[in-house]
Amino acid sequence: MQVDFAPFVAFAPEESVVSGVALYTVSYYSDDLLVKALLAVPEHFLAEETRLPALLYCRGGIKGIGRVRPERISQMAAFGYVVLAPHYRGNEGCAGRDEFGGADRQDVFSAYELLRKLNIVDSRRISAYGFSRGGVMALFAAMECKGLLSAVVWSGVSDMFLTYEERVDMRRMLRRLIGHPAKQEAAYRDRTPLYRAGEIACPVLIIHGTEDENVSVEHAHRLAAALQKAGVWHEKWLAEGASHLFVGEEIEKYTRNMFAWLDERGQERIAPANA
Repeated sequence: MQVDFAPFVAFAPEESVVSGVALYTVSYYSDDLLVKALLAVPEHFLAEETRLPALLYCRGGIKGIGRVRPERISQMAAFGYVVLAPHYRGNEGCAGRDEFGGADRQDVFSAYELLRKLNIVDSRRISAYGFSRGGVMALFAAMECKGLLSAVVWSGVSDMFLTYEERVDMRRMLRRLIGHPAKQEAAYRDRTPLYRAGEIACPVLIIHGTEDENVSVEHAHRLAAALQKAGVWHEKWLAEGASHLFVGEEIEKYTRNMFAWLDERGQERIAPANA
């Protein structure tokens, strides 16, 4: 099966970094802005003419910090998933301004609709993945993207008020983009998924290191509590001693377990149709 790039405005091949996984930079409109994303396609899984599950990868950070890494999304695609990773507006030469979880959430929602239209993707098996700041983006996708299979929040932010409190080094940037939480409380609430946890319409997997110094494990605890209160099915996996960036055997173990979890959710989704 060949990839039909018709849903995108433009596409350009990039150098492959993992054998059997093709990379492309794709362009698409979000609101009225032309933005970009990196697309990873596991070509060796397309031989059977079967549509593949997909992962909507929500990056962390801003600008050069936390940018989309071709190696990481290629490693994920090697599990047999089509991976689409928006750069977000204002990044990588894209139009607009990164609002750190504000209007730029639309870039994720629009990317989801493109995945649903992509000819190699099984639209029933699209999940969102959010790392660090991307946790906010993935959780809002779980509210707004109808039909999303599941959401994974890895070392993810769930409470923007807590981020301001913990990350003294980020306060200047947060005040510039969002304001001060005491004066612009509504803007911080708007970027905090905890307040809308009841609107999440799919299972959520939380993965977090207990020694995370960038996004404390308290974010995972608060998210799990909000989901529990809202009656949203979820699991919380805590990696003892792990920091923000998992390394070595640790990242391999949790990545494999995550994809096994996603595969289970996919089988649950398609099983009724095959019964």
